[in-house]
Amino acid sequence: LRDGALEGEYAPALTIKDTLPFGFHTFTHFLCNLSSNILSAKSQSQCLVLVAFSKSPSFYYDLLKRGIDIQTLRILDCYSDPLGWKDKNVKDLDKLLSSILELGKGVVGQGKVRFSVAVDSVSGMLRHASVSSVASLINNLRSHGQVSCVFWLIHSDLHEVRTTAVLEYMSSMVASLEPENIFSLEQNSGKGKFNVRLKRRNGRVKAMSEEFHVERPGIKFVNKTLVPKVQFNLQLSEKELADRENVVLPFEHQGNGKDVEIYDGRRSLSLGKGEIHYLRDSDDEHPDSDEDPDDDLDI
Repeated sequence: LRDGALEGEYAPALTIKDTLPFGFHTFTHFLCNLSSNILSAKSQSQCLVLVAFSKSPSFYYDLLKRGIDIQTLRILDCYSDPLGWKDKNVKDLDKLLSSILELGKGVVGQGKVRFSVAVDSVSGMLRHASVSSVASLINNLRSHGQVSCVFWLIHSDLHEVRTTAVLEYMSSMVASLEPENIFSLEQNSGKGKFNVRLKRRNGRVKAMSEEFHVERPGIKFVNKTLVPKVQFNLQLSEKELADRENVVLPFEHQGNGKDVEIYDGRRSLSLGKGEIHYLRDSDDEHPDSDEDPDDDLDI
Protein backbone atom coordinates (compact mmCIF):
# COMPACT_ATOMS: atom_id res chain seq x y z
CA LEU A 1 0.00 0.00 0.00
CA ARG A 2 2.80 2.37 0.85
CA ASP A 3 4.72 1.72 -2.37
CA GLY A 4 1.65 2.38 -4.49
CA ALA A 5 1.09 1.72 -8.18
CA LEU A 6 3.41 1.59 -11.17
CA GLU A 7 2.67 3.59 -14.29
CA GLY A 8 0.26 1.69 -16.50
CA GLU A 9 -0.73 -0.83 -13.81
CA TYR A 10 -3.74 -1.14 -11.55
CA ALA A 11 -3.32 0.22 -8.04
CA PRO A 12 -2.67 -2.34 -5.27
CA ALA A 13 -5.89 -3.42 -3.57
CA LEU A 14 -6.32 -5.03 -0.16
CA THR A 15 -9.40 -6.86 1.09
CA ILE A 16 -9.61 -7.24 4.87
CA LYS A 17 -12.24 -9.81 5.76
CA ASP A 18 -13.35 -11.12 9.11
CA THR A 19 -15.95 -13.18 10.89
CA LEU A 20 -14.88 -11.75 14.23
CA PRO A 21 -15.32 -8.35 15.88
CA PHE A 22 -11.61 -7.63 15.22
CA GLY A 23 -11.75 -6.63 11.56
CA PHE A 24 -12.31 -2.98 12.33
CA HIS A 25 -9.24 -2.93 14.61
CA THR A 26 -7.20 -4.31 11.73
CA PHE A 27 -8.63 -1.74 9.32
CA THR A 28 -7.72 1.15 11.61
CA HIS A 29 -4.25 -0.40 12.09
CA PHE A 30 -3.66 -0.20 8.32
CA LEU A 31 -5.27 3.23 8.19
CA CYS A 32 -3.01 4.69 10.88
CA ASN A 33 0.15 3.17 9.41
CA LEU A 34 -0.57 4.41 5.90
CA SER A 35 -1.47 7.84 7.27
CA SER A 36 1.83 7.95 9.14
CA ASN A 37 3.73 7.04 5.96
CA ILE A 38 1.94 9.80 4.05
CA LEU A 39 2.81 12.33 6.75
CA SER A 40 6.50 11.32 6.72
CA ALA A 41 6.59 11.32 2.88
CA LYS A 42 7.42 7.59 2.80
CA SER A 43 4.38 6.78 0.72
CA GLN A 44 3.76 7.31 -2.98
CA SER A 45 0.41 8.75 -1.95
CA GLN A 46 0.14 12.35 -0.79
CA CYS A 47 -3.45 12.27 0.38
CA LEU A 48 -5.92 9.80 1.92
CA VAL A 49 -9.62 9.75 1.05
CA LEU A 50 -11.64 7.77 3.59
CA VAL A 51 -15.17 6.60 2.75
CA ALA A 52 -16.87 6.29 6.13
CA PHE A 53 -19.86 3.96 6.46
CA SER A 54 -19.47 2.44 9.93
CA LYS A 55 -18.07 5.37 11.95
CA SER A 56 -18.58 9.12 11.99
CA PRO A 57 -15.96 11.51 10.55
CA SER A 58 -15.32 12.86 14.05
CA PHE A 59 -14.24 9.39 15.19
CA TYR A 60 -11.58 9.23 12.48
CA TYR A 61 -10.37 12.78 13.04
CA ASP A 62 -9.85 11.93 16.72
CA LEU A 63 -8.11 8.68 15.76
CA LEU A 64 -5.75 10.24 13.23
CA LYS A 65 -5.18 13.77 14.51
CA ARG A 66 -1.92 12.78 16.23
CA GLY A 67 -0.47 10.96 13.25
CA ILE A 68 -1.53 12.87 10.16
CA ASP A 69 -1.77 16.38 8.84
CA ILE A 70 -5.50 17.00 8.57
CA GLN A 71 -4.82 18.85 5.32
CA THR A 72 -3.91 15.51 3.69
CA LEU A 73 -7.07 13.74 4.93
CA ARG A 74 -10.48 13.88 3.31
CA ILE A 75 -13.50 11.99 4.67
CA LEU A 76 -16.56 11.22 2.58
CA ASP A 77 -19.37 10.98 5.13
CA CYS A 78 -21.70 8.09 4.27
CA TYR A 79 -22.41 7.45 7.95
CA SER A 80 -24.54 10.42 8.98
CA ASP A 81 -27.00 10.24 6.09
CA PRO A 82 -26.72 6.79 4.45
CA LEU A 83 -30.08 7.00 2.65
CA GLY A 84 -29.46 10.40 1.16
CA TRP A 85 -32.36 12.16 2.82
CA LYS A 86 -30.37 15.37 3.20
CA ASP A 87 -27.42 15.22 0.83
CA LYS A 88 -25.84 12.35 -1.09
CA ASN A 89 -27.48 9.07 -2.03
CA VAL A 90 -25.06 6.19 -1.45
CA LYS A 91 -27.15 4.00 -3.75
CA ASP A 92 -25.81 5.98 -6.69
CA LEU A 93 -22.27 4.64 -6.87
CA ASP A 94 -21.45 6.64 -9.97
CA LYS A 95 -21.89 9.84 -7.99
CA LEU A 96 -20.06 8.27 -5.09
CA LEU A 97 -17.09 7.54 -7.37
CA SER A 98 -17.10 11.12 -8.62
CA SER A 99 -17.16 12.43 -5.03
CA ILE A 100 -14.17 10.26 -4.05
CA LEU A 101 -12.13 11.42 -7.04
CA GLU A 102 -13.05 15.07 -6.48
CA LEU A 103 -11.92 14.93 -2.86
CA GLY A 104 -8.59 13.39 -3.80
CA LYS A 105 -7.91 15.76 -6.67
CA GLY A 106 -8.89 18.67 -4.44
CA VAL A 107 -5.74 17.99 -2.41
CA VAL A 108 -3.19 16.66 -4.92
CA GLY A 109 -4.47 18.55 -7.96
CA GLN A 110 -4.25 17.27 -11.52
CA GLY A 111 -1.33 15.38 -13.02
CA LYS A 112 0.62 12.39 -11.78
CA VAL A 113 0.38 13.03 -8.02
CA ARG A 114 -1.55 10.17 -6.40
CA PHE A 115 -3.87 9.67 -3.43
CA SER A 116 -5.08 6.59 -1.50
CA VAL A 117 -8.65 5.43 -0.92
CA ALA A 118 -9.98 3.49 2.09
CA VAL A 119 -13.52 2.16 2.65
CA ASP A 120 -14.24 1.26 6.26
CA SER A 121 -17.14 -1.08 5.39
CA VAL A 122 -17.94 -2.56 2.01
CA SER A 123 -20.63 -4.46 3.92
CA GLY A 124 -22.32 -1.11 4.56
CA MET A 125 -22.02 -0.25 0.90
CA LEU A 126 -23.58 -3.60 -0.11
CA ARG A 127 -26.68 -2.82 1.96
CA HIS A 128 -27.64 -0.21 -0.60
CA ALA A 129 -25.99 -1.40 -3.84
CA SER A 130 -25.48 -4.57 -5.85
CA VAL A 131 -22.27 -6.58 -5.94
CA SER A 132 -21.68 -5.71 -9.59
CA SER A 133 -21.96 -1.96 -8.97
CA VAL A 134 -19.61 -2.14 -5.97
CA ALA A 135 -17.13 -4.18 -8.03
CA SER A 136 -17.38 -1.59 -10.82
CA LEU A 137 -16.60 1.25 -8.39
CA ILE A 138 -13.54 -0.57 -7.03
CA ASN A 139 -12.33 -1.41 -10.52
CA ASN A 140 -12.66 2.25 -11.61
CA LEU A 141 -10.68 3.36 -8.56
CA ARG A 142 -7.89 0.86 -9.18
CA SER A 143 -7.57 1.81 -12.82
CA HIS A 144 -7.58 5.57 -12.21
CA GLY A 145 -4.23 7.17 -12.95
CA GLN A 146 -4.11 9.19 -9.73
CA VAL A 147 -5.09 6.43 -7.26
CA SER A 148 -2.09 4.98 -5.41
CA CYS A 149 -3.84 2.15 -3.53
CA VAL A 150 -7.24 1.02 -2.29
CA PHE A 151 -8.19 -1.05 0.75
CA TRP A 152 -11.44 -1.95 2.44
CA LEU A 153 -13.06 -4.04 5.17
CA ILE A 154 -15.82 -6.59 4.64
CA HIS A 155 -17.59 -8.76 7.23
CA SER A 156 -17.64 -11.99 5.24
CA ASP A 157 -20.11 -13.75 7.53
CA LEU A 158 -22.80 -11.24 6.50
CA HIS A 159 -22.62 -12.10 2.79
CA GLU A 160 -22.79 -15.03 0.42
CA VAL A 161 -19.52 -16.73 -0.43
CA ARG A 162 -19.69 -15.55 -4.03
CA THR A 163 -19.91 -11.92 -2.90
CA THR A 164 -16.70 -12.18 -0.91
CA ALA A 165 -15.10 -14.16 -3.74
CA VAL A 166 -15.74 -11.30 -6.19
CA LEU A 167 -13.91 -8.81 -3.97
CA GLU A 168 -11.05 -11.23 -3.37
CA TYR A 169 -10.68 -11.80 -7.10
CA MET A 170 -10.31 -8.06 -7.64
CA SER A 171 -7.69 -7.74 -4.91
CA SER A 172 -3.95 -8.05 -5.15
CA MET A 173 -3.88 -8.80 -1.40
CA VAL A 174 -6.36 -10.57 0.89
CA ALA A 175 -6.09 -10.48 4.68
CA SER A 176 -8.34 -12.63 6.84
CA LEU A 177 -8.73 -12.99 10.57
CA GLU A 178 -9.59 -16.26 12.26
CA PRO A 179 -10.13 -17.07 15.96
CA GLU A 180 -7.46 -18.68 18.12
CA ASN A 181 -9.49 -21.91 18.20
CA ILE A 182 -12.13 -22.32 15.49
CA PHE A 183 -13.76 -25.15 17.48
CA SER A 184 -14.13 -23.08 20.62
CA LEU A 185 -17.39 -21.36 21.48
CA GLU A 186 -15.39 -18.66 23.23
CA GLN A 187 -14.30 -16.30 20.45
CA ASN A 188 -13.94 -13.16 22.54
CA SER A 189 -10.47 -13.94 23.87
CA GLY A 190 -9.00 -11.20 21.69
CA LYS A 191 -6.52 -13.59 20.08
CA GLY A 192 -6.28 -15.22 16.70
CA LYS A 193 -4.39 -15.55 13.44
CA PHE A 194 -3.94 -12.95 10.75
CA ASN A 195 -3.49 -14.60 7.36
CA VAL A 196 -2.36 -12.75 4.25
CA ARG A 197 -2.24 -13.83 0.63
CA LEU A 198 -0.40 -11.66 -1.90
CA LYS A 199 -0.39 -11.91 -5.66
CA ARG A 200 2.99 -10.82 -7.02
CA ARG A 201 3.48 -9.07 -10.34
CA ASN A 202 5.01 -12.25 -11.79
CA GLY A 203 1.81 -14.16 -11.01
CA ARG A 204 3.09 -16.09 -8.01
CA VAL A 205 1.05 -16.18 -4.81
CA LYS A 206 2.67 -15.79 -1.39
CA ALA A 207 0.89 -16.81 1.82
CA MET A 208 1.87 -15.54 5.25
CA SER A 209 0.50 -15.81 8.75
CA GLU A 210 0.94 -13.95 12.03
CA GLU A 211 -0.64 -14.18 15.45
CA PHE A 212 -2.39 -11.17 16.94
CA HIS A 213 -4.14 -10.10 20.10
CA VAL A 214 -6.35 -7.10 20.66
CA GLU A 215 -5.38 -4.64 23.35
CA ARG A 216 -7.18 -1.58 24.59
CA PRO A 217 -5.57 0.94 22.20
CA GLY A 218 -6.03 -1.37 19.20
CA ILE A 219 -4.64 -4.52 17.63
CA LYS A 220 -1.09 -5.78 18.20
CA PHE A 221 0.75 -8.34 16.10
CA VAL A 222 2.95 -10.79 17.98
CA ASN A 223 5.76 -10.76 15.40
CA LYS A 224 7.14 -7.59 13.83
CA THR A 225 7.20 -9.19 10.38
CA LEU A 226 4.93 -11.67 8.72
CA VAL A 227 6.46 -15.14 8.59
CA PRO A 228 5.86 -17.17 5.40
CA LYS A 229 4.17 -20.54 5.85
CA VAL A 230 6.46 -23.45 5.01
CA GLN A 231 5.83 -27.18 5.03
CA PHE A 232 9.28 -28.15 6.31
CA ASN A 233 11.83 -27.14 8.94
CA LEU A 234 14.57 -24.91 7.57
CA GLN A 235 16.92 -25.28 10.56
CA LEU A 236 18.76 -28.24 12.11
CA SER A 237 18.93 -28.99 15.81
CA GLU A 238 22.28 -29.29 17.61
CA LYS A 239 22.01 -33.09 17.57
CA GLU A 240 21.26 -33.09 13.84
CA LEU A 241 24.26 -30.84 13.19
CA ALA A 242 26.54 -33.17 15.21
CA ASP A 243 25.22 -36.25 13.42
CA ARG A 244 25.81 -34.63 10.06
CA GLU A 245 29.43 -33.86 10.97
CA ASN A 246 30.06 -37.50 11.90
CA VAL A 247 28.80 -38.91 8.62
CA VAL A 248 31.66 -40.26 6.46
CA LEU A 249 30.91 -39.72 2.81
CA PRO A 250 31.79 -42.48 0.30
CA PHE A 251 34.33 -40.35 -1.53
CA GLU A 252 36.23 -39.29 1.61
CA HIS A 253 39.65 -40.96 2.10
CA GLN A 254 39.84 -42.19 5.68
CA GLY A 255 43.64 -42.69 5.77
CA ASN A 256 45.16 -43.24 9.22
CA GLY A 257 47.88 -45.42 7.59
CA LYS A 258 45.49 -48.33 7.07
CA ASP A 259 44.07 -49.96 3.98
CA VAL A 260 40.71 -48.55 2.92
CA GLU A 261 38.15 -51.05 1.71
CA ILE A 262 35.94 -49.86 -1.15
CA TYR A 263 33.00 -52.06 -2.12
CA ASP A 264 31.88 -51.67 -5.71
CA GLY A 265 28.27 -52.61 -4.98
CA ARG A 266 27.84 -55.15 -7.77
CA ARG A 267 27.32 -58.16 -5.52
CA SER A 268 26.13 -58.88 -2.04
CA LEU A 269 28.92 -58.22 0.42
CA SER A 270 27.24 -60.45 3.01
CA LEU A 271 27.75 -63.45 0.72
CA GLY A 272 31.44 -62.75 0.45
CA LYS A 273 31.28 -62.51 -3.33
CA GLY A 274 31.56 -58.77 -3.75
CA GLU A 275 34.54 -57.13 -5.38
CA ILE A 276 36.69 -55.40 -2.77
CA HIS A 277 39.60 -53.20 -3.78
CA TYR A 278 42.29 -51.95 -1.42
CA LEU A 279 43.57 -48.42 -1.55
CA ARG A 280 46.72 -47.48 0.36
CA ASP A 281 47.67 -44.00 1.52
CA SER A 282 50.61 -44.04 -0.91
CA ASP A 283 48.23 -44.42 -3.84
CA ASP A 284 46.84 -40.96 -3.25
CA GLU A 285 50.26 -39.36 -3.58
CA HIS A 286 50.47 -39.95 -7.36
CA PRO A 287 47.20 -38.69 -8.85
CA ASP A 288 48.90 -38.09 -12.22
CA SER A 289 50.04 -41.67 -12.70
CA ASP A 290 49.85 -42.98 -16.26
CA GLU A 291 48.21 -46.17 -15.09
CA ASP A 292 44.62 -46.52 -16.02
CA PRO A 293 42.55 -46.64 -12.78
CA ASP A 294 40.10 -48.99 -14.44
CA ASP A 295 42.73 -51.62 -15.24
CA ASP A 296 42.17 -53.42 -11.91
CA LEU A 297 38.39 -53.54 -12.25
CA ASP A 298 36.78 -56.89 -12.98
CA ILE A 299 34.40 -55.95 -15.80
